[in-house]
Amino acid sequence: MIDAYEDPGTPDHRSGGRYLWWLVARQPWRCAAGAMFGSVWMVLLAATPYLMSRAIDDGLEPGDMGALALWSGALFTVGAFNSWLSIMRHRTMTRVRMDANFRTVKVVVGQAVRLGASLPQQMGAGEVVTIGVGDVQTISQSLTVVGPGVGAIVAYLVVAVLLVSVSPLIAVVVLLGIPVIVLLVGPLLGRLQGSETEYRERQGVLTARIGDLAGGLRVLAGLGGKTLVADAFRRDSQRLREQGYRVGAVTSWVQALGIGLPTLFLAVVTWLAARLAAQGDITVGQLVSVYGYVAVLVGPMSFWVDCGYQISRGLVCARRVVRFLRLEPMPDTGTRDAPSEPSALCDPDSGVRVRPGCLTALVAEHLADATTILDRLARYIPSNATWGGKRLDEIALPQIRAHILLADHEADLFSGTLQDMVGPAFRGAGNCATSHNAPAHATQHHAAIQKALHTAAAEDIVQALPHGLATPMT
Repeated sequence: MIDAYEDPGTPDHRSGGRYLWWLVARQPWRCAAGAMFGSVWMVLLAATPYLMSRAIDDGLEPGDMGALALWSGALFTVGAFNSWLSIMRHRTMTRVRMDANFRTVKVVVGQAVRLGASLPQQMGAGEVVTIGVGDVQTISQSLTVVGPGVGAIVAYLVVAVLLVSVSPLIAVVVLLGIPVIVLLVGPLLGRLQGSETEYRERQGVLTARIGDLAGGLRVLAGLGGKTLVADAFRRDSQRLREQGYRVGAVTSWVQALGIGLPTLFLAVVTWLAARLAAQGDITVGQLVSVYGYVAVLVGPMSFWVDCGYQISRGLVCARRVVRFLRLEPMPDTGTRDAPSEPSALCDPDSGVRVRPGCLTALVAEHLADATTILDRLARYIPSNATWGGKRLDEIALPQIRAHILLADHEADLFSGTLQDMVGPAFRGAGNCATSHNAPAHATQHHAAIQKALHTAAAEDIVQALPHGLATPMT
């Protein structure tokens, strides 16, 4: 099982490739199981033509019904077992992808929390949203190479060994197929990676522009600048679409070669085997087995092309995640303790003084000026603000966060447990209950809360809290 709440570990953010390898190293047994299931599954697919050739040569051609039944039974057994292996392979690789997805989301969210108020100063919100929505999916899909990718290599080698016993010439042709595919597809994958990188950068910029446009729509409408910004958005959107067309053009060639080259390869080897059979160098059963072997290789060869495509895209997205993980929060150089008694907050740049125990209203001509003053008083930006005569930048940041809370206009303040917050209406009814019907009211209250959590699909959140519904909300 995958624990979505376990510690994701410390990611390797030296490069995109190292980050992908870190995702594999964090689940070695699961990846090894996926490679094993994928390898055995593809090898047994390659064994099917061998069993078929034995059934033809040993049973059908000489008319031996016993041998025909024996090899046919073996063929049925291998097929049934391979179906089970296919299910286990797919299930294991789904877990590998889910683990990579959850782990990437957790390290990105953890980094965002660690950066805190310095995040908007270093990276736009659109870039972070794009990472969480699109990049994690692409990264997880690229890990498919550890399952079917490894299995494709093993199956290819096994088929090459089996073909040596049939015809060394055919075996050599099969072994030369992989270098040909690499030479043809490799340059396209490099071009795809460059186009994908540019597309990803434009996508992040456009997402950030959407956020800015939605946040300041009323202001833009009042100033008459809505049309100007809308035109700029259309131009950026059209550029992104054109870049997407370029990515799609390269992708279509990669996918076409992934299907076309293995099929062409199958035709060449089948033609060669048919000539050898006509000359009497191989039997009819061996001809059937050669066709079956090469037909089976169409799958592994397509897997290689697809894995190359997925890895190229995964590296692009992994580099974006790595760049985000390399960001550092605002340095905390404070070593002094916070004032032991309630003390005033002072901002010498504006002259604002917030006394403890008093409600202070801050009025400014521009909202941005008031926001900047509050950011200085809460030490979200560098300032000369003091607290009880001590500079804020000299006080340890955790102590400041524990005593000074800056809330925006849409923030909610909670008091009490999670159960009190979820079911306040039932809480009043429970308080009015008499001693005789109090247990019934409590049961109804709990059932209503559980129903609400189930409807909101929030049961996993409650389970992750240290005390469940009794966890205090702050």
